[in-house]
Amino acid sequence: MEDVAWRYYPPHEIPNATLQKVIEIFREKYESIRSDKYRLKSNEVLQQLRPALTAEGFRVESGKGYSEKVEIPVLFGPNGETKKCFDADAYRRDLGIVLEVEAGRAVSNYQFLKDVFEACVMDGVNYLAIGVRKTYTAGKIVQKDFETVTSKFLSVLYASPRLKLPLQGILVVGY
Repeated sequence: MEDVAWRYYPPHEIPNATLQKVIEIFREKYESIRSDKYRLKSNEVLQQLRPALTAEGFRVESGKGYSEKVEIPVLFGPNGETKKCFDADAYRRDLGIVLEVEAGRAVSNYQFLKDVFEACVMDGVNYLAIGVRKTYTAGKIVQKDFETVTSKFLSVLYASPRLKLPLQGILVVGY
C-alpha cells in the first residue's frame, strides 16, 4: 500500500509522540491528499488535516483574515510589545511545534527553506514539521519534492558541522 514518506532530523533521533501523531494524521488523510493523484493547493491539504490537528491541540489557520491566521512572534519592543510576527499553518504552543504545509512552491521557490528560517527565529519554537508533495507535476516536468528537500538539503545540512540550527528537530512528511 502506498503511504506517506517521512524523515526526521537530526537523523540519530526519532520524532516525539506529537510529531509521530502528525505523521499519523497525514497517513489518515493520505488517500484524499496524495500528490501522485491530486494537485491540491496547500490550503486544501491543510483543510483536510485541520480537524485532526485541532483535536491534537494545534491552533490551525482557518483562512487569510487577520483573526484566522496563526501568528507567532519574532521580535519584541518596549514593554514586550510584539513588533514582528510570522504566520504559520499550525502551531502547538505548549510543545513549540510549528507545522507548514507546502504544495507547488515547496522546492521550485524554496519555500521549505523559508519555513526553516522562520521557525528558527520564531519565539518558543522547538520543532518544525513540513508537509511537502512527494511528487510535483508542472506541465511535463515531474519533481520529487520530498526527495529533494530531504536528500539534497536537510540531510546535507545535518551532516555538516558548519551550521547549527536552534531547533530540536525537523520533521518532513511527503504526501
